[in-house]
Amino acid sequence: MSEIKISVIIPSFKPQSYLFACLDSICKQTFPLENFEVIIVLNGCCEPYDSNIKKYLLQHPYVQWRYLQTDTAGVSNARNIALDAAIGKSVAFIDDDDYVSPAYLEELFKASNDGESVSLSYPYAFVDGTDIQQAYILTKSFDKYHHTDGIRPLKVRQFFNGPCMKLIPMKFIRERRFDIRFTKGEDSLFMFLISDRIKQCRFTSKNAIYYRRRRDGSAYFSRRKFHGAAMDAARRIYTYCRYYFHNPSGYDFLFFISRIIGTIKGTFTK
Repeated sequence: MSEIKISVIIPSFKPQSYLFACLDSICKQTFPLENFEVIIVLNGCCEPYDSNIKKYLLQHPYVQWRYLQTDTAGVSNARNIALDAAIGKSVAFIDDDDYVSPAYLEELFKASNDGESVSLSYPYAFVDGTDIQQAYILTKSFDKYHHTDGIRPLKVRQFFNGPCMKLIPMKFIRERRFDIRFTKGEDSLFMFLISDRIKQCRFTSKNAIYYRRRRDGSAYFSRRKFHGAAMDAARRIYTYCRYYFHNPSGYDFLFFISRIIGTIKGTFTK
């Protein structure tokens, strides 16, 4: 049996046709099919989504799919379920309304330096219904640093706002999981939590593209009332502090400060 080198994790809630566009892009990967698995976690819903997903998987049997369903809603809980089930040596998170280029997994794997680095792909943001590239801070970061060979997480901290667009060796994650108490900013918290184990990042070429779909109503681009956002931000700042002071010698102090500033800034600008 071939070694599973990558576990692709896709959480999904009441998915529409965009999920199948995402799965289509997985089916087209140039990375050997026997070397990766795809874990789909349908969360907080069942029919007709359950039947639709199962039908698609049966029609594409050559990919190593693993399908899980939970009545408990929440992207963090879904990702945690997938992490508990994953057997790959590295993990690639993909949101169900996004998709990736054919060379995505192959290039991420090559750039990971045999599991010693977190590898970062080229981000391409577009508005749902179009294919026109939009301005995106992560794209600017890629263009600025992608020729750098081995870069500290602090320098590419925008990529640490979430787990997508990258390949993360499981040895950096191990027992750590997403904090299900939060519904906003939990991605950044998770990436900071594991950052004490990450010494460097490496970029792929622009052939490894993560297509970020900007969709009305998506969790990534939702808005919240100020009072609730402020209370949530205070709880996240407390959690950042708890992580940092549990292991101050392991975490980058400037990276820690950037997370606090980013949390405060985001509260007042969104």
